[in-house]
Amino acid sequence: MPAKSRFTRLDAFTKTVDEARVRTTSGGIVTIASLLIVLYLALGEWRDYRRVVVHPELIVDKGRGEKMEIHLNISFPQIPCELLTLDVMDVSGEQQTGVMHGVNKVRLESVANGGGVIDVKSLDLHEGAPHLDPDYCGGCYGANPPANAQKAGCCNTCDEVREAYAGVSWAFGRGENVEQCEREHYAERLDAQRHEGCRIEGGIRVNKVVGNFHIAPGRSFSNGNMHVHDLNNYFDTPVQGGHVFTHTIHSLRFGPQLPEEITAKMGKKGELPWTNHHLNPLDDTHQITNEPAYNFMYFVKVVSTSYLPLGWDSKSNSNPDDGILGKLGHGNDGSIETHQYSVTSHKRSLNGGDDAAEGHKEKLHARGGIPGVFFSYDISPMKVINREERTKSLTGFLTGLCAIIGGTLTVAAAVDRGVYEGATRLKKLQSKNL
Repeated sequence: MPAKSRFTRLDAFTKTVDEARVRTTSGGIVTIASLLIVLYLALGEWRDYRRVVVHPELIVDKGRGEKMEIHLNISFPQIPCELLTLDVMDVSGEQQTGVMHGVNKVRLESVANGGGVIDVKSLDLHEGAPHLDPDYCGGCYGANPPANAQKAGCCNTCDEVREAYAGVSWAFGRGENVEQCEREHYAERLDAQRHEGCRIEGGIRVNKVVGNFHIAPGRSFSNGNMHVHDLNNYFDTPVQGGHVFTHTIHSLRFGPQLPEEITAKMGKKGELPWTNHHLNPLDDTHQITNEPAYNFMYFVKVVSTSYLPLGWDSKSNSNPDDGILGKLGHGNDGSIETHQYSVTSHKRSLNGGDDAAEGHKEKLHARGGIPGVFFSYDISPMKVINREERTKSLTGFLTGLCAIIGGTLTVAAAVDRGVYEGATRLKKLQSKNL
């Protein structure tokens, strides 16, 4: 016999000789069943290890000096594009009046004609004047020539005269007795479009501070410390009943929208926790009014939201900002910086009065204001981070696998032992009866 090692007495796994082993049919069936159970549970453990879930976190937003993009698509079926102006302003003092860069105005047919899109290329309110003498220099009628005039120091088109008037806070009206507007038949063309609608779509980039943007009629300008609009063409209209701010918000979002493949990882829409619920509450909102002097106000609370993919590293993360709308917030590593928001709304008649018609006669409305649709947004100091993570680490997976194998074999051994002992006793009882 070989000499015993000093570790022999420490062996916790004692062995039996082959002559002492008994193999039974029931033992073979239990063995096969236990192997199948081990394979099934191990496969489930592997799938659980490979599964990626999104864990939400709530932290204080420490970002400073950041920008934010607002993407909108809003239809006004009873106001022509010529009368609508988009303005943006914030508490830092920055103003964007008459925003056109990044925003398109799509002319729509009247509601009676179906509200379809008009071929903008074939219809233009401001007709060019290629026949003018090269030395021609139109007057600005006492106003300062606009900086972006085609010819410096001149107002050669009706639009340039209107812009010059807005620059000195003068109302313009229909352009009567203005040579450029009469030459371009501005008033006639405006009246021809009175029954049209308009859809404003596109995006604007703003400072990430408290601010507001609004869509209101007429050119906007500053009068002292007040922001006002030239409402002459809005109220002075041949349209019966006047223009009204009935509108449909097709979509409104702050920052990029999460792709479908990302929202699919978060689960079904009805099962999403509130921190992952990235739906835009104003989408498909429809508001109706029959009063021209009416405004709608939406008070928006914006919450910064980050989506960090699996393997995200803050050191290698970078968000390119080349000034192109739609790219802000998309990281090179697949991360997305966007925003969620909640909203409350209010609407009122600018003629004042109460809400007796709605059963609230104790509620009084102030008189005066600008008709239009106003969005006032506030920035939350909190930030939601949606981080992709695996449900288990490698060590957790190996620990679970060992537990499956050990537990299944232990239970299988107990079942096999019980079957064997039962069969043995049954044979002894049968032999005694014989």
